[in-house]
Amino acid sequence: MEPTIELSYALDTFYFLVCGALVMWMAAGFAMLEAGMVRAKNTAEILTKNISLFATACIMYMLVGYNLMYPGDNVISALMPNLSFLLGAENTADAMSGDDAPYYAARSDFFFQVVFVATAMSIVSGAVAERMKLWAFLLFAVVFTSVIYPVQGYWKWGGGYLDQAGFQDFAGSGVVHLCGAVAALAGVLLLGARKGKYSANGSVNPIPGANMPLATLGTFVLWLGWFGFNGGSQLKMASFDDANAVAAIFVNTNMSAAGGVVAALLTVRFMWGKADLTMALNGALAGLVAITAEPLMPSPLVATLIGAAGGILVVMSIITLDKLKIDDPVGAISVHGIVGILGVMVVPLTNGDATFGAQGLGLAMIIGWTFVTSLILWGLIKLIFGLRVSEEEEYEGVDISECGIEAYPEFTNR
Repeated sequence: MEPTIELSYALDTFYFLVCGALVMWMAAGFAMLEAGMVRAKNTAEILTKNISLFATACIMYMLVGYNLMYPGDNVISALMPNLSFLLGAENTADAMSGDDAPYYAARSDFFFQVVFVATAMSIVSGAVAERMKLWAFLLFAVVFTSVIYPVQGYWKWGGGYLDQAGFQDFAGSGVVHLCGAVAALAGVLLLGARKGKYSANGSVNPIPGANMPLATLGTFVLWLGWFGFNGGSQLKMASFDDANAVAAIFVNTNMSAAGGVVAALLTVRFMWGKADLTMALNGALAGLVAITAEPLMPSPLVATLIGAAGGILVVMSIITLDKLKIDDPVGAISVHGIVGILGVMVVPLTNGDATFGAQGLGLAMIIGWTFVTSLILWGLIKLIFGLRVSEEEEYEGVDISECGIEAYPEFTNR
């Protein structure tokens, strides 16, 4: 191996691993955001979900999910990869010549991809918070991270049907965020709303979270982790072009989040006459989701405007879902699903390789596959084990019934 190639190999592998670590840190962001947005009596359980789903995702993706998503030549068709188990025996990918050669260790690719599947599953945990059984959730996580997510991931990133059809999704507005949100929506529809959330006359009763400082910290952690999420999707940086691309991706990611915050704040100020912290937090996340499908090509100003569109959309979506009595305690379906659709569909505005037809096809396939398979899986779990805790357990808090411990034992606010 030539010294220059060996050096770029080491640098690209290191960059890939660091970006993966940043994405892994997003698990802490989701945990803190969700812990802040639920009531105190449900905090320990939501934290248990978050650390357990991360571990479950890692194990299941190692056993089967990664090979499904990246099968190489081991495929049945462009729509379905072949089933195989465990990672291959190789420790590194050869640094060969050619533009398409892998210039980083194979294990670094697995690490980067496994934290993505955990991110998708984290989206589900917030939407079903405060009333779902812990073990029903984890059973869903086993199948989602090993089969449901990897199959639709193969269609784009594994070289399957959507990739061949020209669908563009740089870092996963559709593949990761929309997929997680659609799985969450299927669960919420079967699960139902929290007790007291909606009155018989159709009015919506706000259920405030217990810890807004924690939710704000979680949002900043996610914002930081997103630089690895989008920046790492460039895959390498040990060249002039790649280094410049990574810098542009970081800037655009940051600007889109900023646009989302300001637009969400202005929207609620116009509608309600005052600021709303939870909408500002969701505005930041909406901006990040909106730019994820194409964080490289826009100018910083355009990235800011894309984020602003996401910030406005997420406010309207959260309000609309409440009117439809779809109870999502953290706004995950709106942030990752509705804004994920926006992120996918604005790609042709800045990327000349994308078409609205191909983007629409990608959305239809991701939504269709994820919703149908998730609804079936949630339905089977509900039939066999039950999805929801009892009314009494919900009133007392799932910390006690599911975990036997309270996060704030001295001043639990029911």
